[in-house]
Amino acid sequence: MTISIGIIKETAPGERRVALDPPTVAKLAKAGHKIFVESGAGTEAGHPDDSWGDAEIVADAKSLAGQCQVLLCVRRPSPDVLAALPKDALVIGALAPYSDFEDLAAAAEAGTSMISMELVPRITRAQAMDILSSQATVAGYKAVIIAADIAPRLFPMLTTAAGTLRPAKAVVIGAGVAGLQAIATARRLGAQVEAYDIRAAAREQVESLGAKMIDTGVDAESEGGYARELTDDERAQQAEALAKHLARADIVISTAAIPGRPAPKIITEAMVKDMQPGSVIIDIAAETGGNCELTQAGEVVNVGGVLVAGPTNLPSKAPLHASEMYAKNVSNLLALMIKDGELVVDTEDEVIAGCLLSHAGAVVHEKFA
Repeated sequence: MTISIGIIKETAPGERRVALDPPTVAKLAKAGHKIFVESGAGTEAGHPDDSWGDAEIVADAKSLAGQCQVLLCVRRPSPDVLAALPKDALVIGALAPYSDFEDLAAAAEAGTSMISMELVPRITRAQAMDILSSQATVAGYKAVIIAADIAPRLFPMLTTAAGTLRPAKAVVIGAGVAGLQAIATARRLGAQVEAYDIRAAAREQVESLGAKMIDTGVDAESEGGYARELTDDERAQQAEALAKHLARADIVISTAAIPGRPAPKIITEAMVKDMQPGSVIIDIAAETGGNCELTQAGEVVNVGGVLVAGPTNLPSKAPLHASEMYAKNVSNLLALMIKDGELVVDTEDEVIAGCLLSHAGAVVHEKFA
């Protein structure tokens, strides 16, 4: 059986990624599936319309949606695109279910099945489908590149005829995927790196990358490897220990996040004012409120000579590789559901059940039902 799969062009401001890339599309087409690509969908990621091989190029998203059994996206499609889907179609993408759920609820009621890739469970079997990890890899790398660009100093130690330049001192807050990539990138550029995470289990990974772990005496690891919210006493203990390290830092990369919740406030205004002029903070949690009290999403704020940057949608700043990894995540998930050439949404499969928002005319995910 042939499955019709559509890839739409992203319309969110600044979004340059695409849900699949040509090599992945070629594999699906070789397996006998019909692929539709909206014109211009991959242009920003380095994939012009003539690079999609056997896929059919469609002029607009609504026309494409009307022909698809499966619609693939990076960000949530607009309500009119969702409404254009045939009954019982499946949408797969980063659907942002934690905000403005009304559009998703309406699509669910109309019979659209939806898989939200942010909800893929953090289990070994699903690692190859985890977009949070793949996109965080890009974000951690880009955060350090931005820091190197706007900082008034170089990262490595350099011995020159004009004298010796000391290496930059970097502190990375949060040792998840983004934080670990930031550590690795800062080390490659020659910085001395310290890192902090409220999960004590992160120490081994931090030290394996050549960074020193900052020990505040707080361990707040919760189920699934995520960090839980701190108590007031733990937050005060964390702040006191971190303040000393931030005061000596030239570069701070802050990555701490809790899925579905505002980013935890870790860097206070007082901490920023104690930092040296010429220091830089890159807060990649800016889109969910930021880890720093002074972060403004999408802006660079100068606070007494300290630059506080709140970049947003960092994966889109490297759209080719971000799309390549996203495409592999999505295609690996699709492979779970394509059985003998037919699309099967197995609600008993723990991976599918973990990220399935709606099915058979109802919202089925326990967090949103």
